[in-house]
Amino acid sequence: MTRIVVTGAAGFIGSNIIQGLNARGLDDIIAVDDLTQGDKFRNLAHLKISDYIDASAFYDLFANGAYGQIEAVFHEGACSDTMESNGKYMMDNNYATSVNLFQACQKRGARLLYASSAATYGGSDTFREDPAFERPLNVYGYSKLLFDQRMRRECGNDFRRSVAGKTGQVVGFRYFNVYGPHEQHKGRMASVAFHQFHQFQAEGKVKLFADYGGYAAGAQMRDFVFIDDVVAVNLWFFDHPGVSGIFNLGTGRAQPFNDVASSVVNALRGLSGQTTLGLEALTEAGLIEYIPFPDALRGKYQSYTQADLSALRATGCDHPFADVQTGVSNYVQWLAQQDS
Repeated sequence: MTRIVVTGAAGFIGSNIIQGLNARGLDDIIAVDDLTQGDKFRNLAHLKISDYIDASAFYDLFANGAYGQIEAVFHEGACSDTMESNGKYMMDNNYATSVNLFQACQKRGARLLYASSAATYGGSDTFREDPAFERPLNVYGYSKLLFDQRMRRECGNDFRRSVAGKTGQVVGFRYFNVYGPHEQHKGRMASVAFHQFHQFQAEGKVKLFADYGGYAAGAQMRDFVFIDDVVAVNLWFFDHPGVSGIFNLGTGRAQPFNDVASSVVNALRGLSGQTTLGLEALTEAGLIEYIPFPDALRGKYQSYTQADLSALRATGCDHPFADVQTGVSNYVQWLAQQDS
């Protein structure tokens, strides 16, 4: 039987990957996490796993062969708070732990599929997997970039040594703005769609940033990617062990925050039998409101991101990505069911 490890298993992306594996009939899964935040158990309760190991114990035990033959490790465990300023904590969690895991995977003959981040691009206006465009704006982005750089040193710039040599498959996914079910524990780092859903429920309106960075109110653009698509691409690489490298994982389509807000509000209106309204009508009705851009984010905020999918498509991965209107509508329906 195929044995798989998922770190960050009770987290947003990790728990959804386990759900995707379960849908394929795979359940010999070792879930690794830190449940100090106990409510995260809810993300695991409906899933099938073979064991749960606390993150503080797992890495050394895995390196010493305690879990037998592992086919692959989906490494989603990290500090994902982009506002965290404790650089030592960030580097220990996101860089040092990942390096140790990579070395253990080499030793144990396990494939490594790990979470990088679009935060590695930071202030760049080009989002291609190339060092020339990697300009992180915070220590979170740097922690992810440094591990990517380490993998380039270990596996070669194109990761080909990880295929030809003993290291086996190594894949880094540069996640863009992921949203979808099972992110409720993330607090301020949960997606825009999640916060807007609850804001509308509480206040009857959604608030967006006013003009900033050369963009009109609510017109700042991000590459918003639905969690189901993230899981599908992870599993495509799991199915193709001969493909390694660092790849953007977004839709390749930048959409404004106005689109997210409109999709959230219209999806909720639709659930109560109301008609769909355009952006102008939504703002005139006070259902979308613009607020001043916060000083704390000035100089640290990406006003535009859009994944270049050239490298991903060159592998043969042709997975189609949902646009904001489709993905957010599905997500709002799921959130509404949880509240009912």
